[in-house]
Amino acid sequence: MSFKKYGRLIVDIEGISLSDADIHLIQDPHVGGLILFERNFNSQEQLKSLCKDIRDIKEDILIAVDHEGGRVQRFKKDFTQIPSMQSLGKIAKSNQAQGLALAKDIGWLLASELIACGIDISFTPVLDLDTDKSIIIGDRAFSDDPQLVIDLAEALIYGMQEAGMSATGKHFPGHGGVFEDSHLEAPIDNRELEELFEKDLKPYIVLKDILSGVMTAHLTYPKIDSEAVSFSYFWLTAFMREQIGFKGVIFSDDLSMKGADTAGNYSEKARKSLEAGCDMLIVCNNRQGAKETADFLTKNNISKISKIQTMLKTKNIDWNNLQDDPRRLDVISRIKDLGVQ
Repeated sequence: MSFKKYGRLIVDIEGISLSDADIHLIQDPHVGGLILFERNFNSQEQLKSLCKDIRDIKEDILIAVDHEGGRVQRFKKDFTQIPSMQSLGKIAKSNQAQGLALAKDIGWLLASELIACGIDISFTPVLDLDTDKSIIIGDRAFSDDPQLVIDLAEALIYGMQEAGMSATGKHFPGHGGVFEDSHLEAPIDNRELEELFEKDLKPYIVLKDILSGVMTAHLTYPKIDSEAVSFSYFWLTAFMREQIGFKGVIFSDDLSMKGADTAGNYSEKARKSLEAGCDMLIVCNNRQGAKETADFLTKNNISKISKIQTMLKTKNIDWNNLQDDPRRLDVISRIKDLGVQ
């Protein structure tokens, strides 16, 4: 099997259809992926058309979204409202079999609806350990119990894979231990590596062989390494690749976030992230930053990679058939009956 080489930059677009500026950016040879937001959506039909237009420009581009459920679900109209992962954790605490079965079916449903519109991946599951400590994670996490997170994430991943979607665990090595939001500031976590081994790192270690991707956290652990995780050779190469043995794709979190500013300007962020061992750089909600990153990749002849091809959807799903699929209707009914949200 021959593998296509992909540019290492993931960017965003402005609205519900492609502008000339969007098209020009997508055509850049270093753009290998696109991430969509709520502003890019007004209906299932429009989304499907948008994805087709994107692929008409670059056929094999990776189209992604943060569509986890709960308060992080970019597409609502026409889509099933996916409950928060913490609600699944609560069900599994009282009835493990019921919780795991629902998690698997929700993984299948979430992935199926996205694939039916032409989207390859949702950056999910959240593997952070949290219940209410972090203002940005909170109910996005299954639980603060490592084993419960592992069990539910595994079920969700298998459901996603049944539908034809790869899974991306985030935010490595764990964002649930700090209160601060890395979108707005640069959080510091003063825990030792031993404590992370006992808690936050367990899901990544146990699930490494079924995770196709991992997204980094813009956090710094000064007692472990002076660099923020997204720019740390220790975390991404020495630990993730060599010690844990993770072989999938490492995505940076959005380099436009405040937590990434510790690395400098966009060229410095790109350089440090790639040198640390990151495969794909996400730059969104800052078009100038995306252009600066693309220029850096061009000027420095940054090589393309083929492993991103493993993240593309592996099945095609017809939306009209999916709407009446008995499994979909059953999952929706169970979500309603259980009152999860």
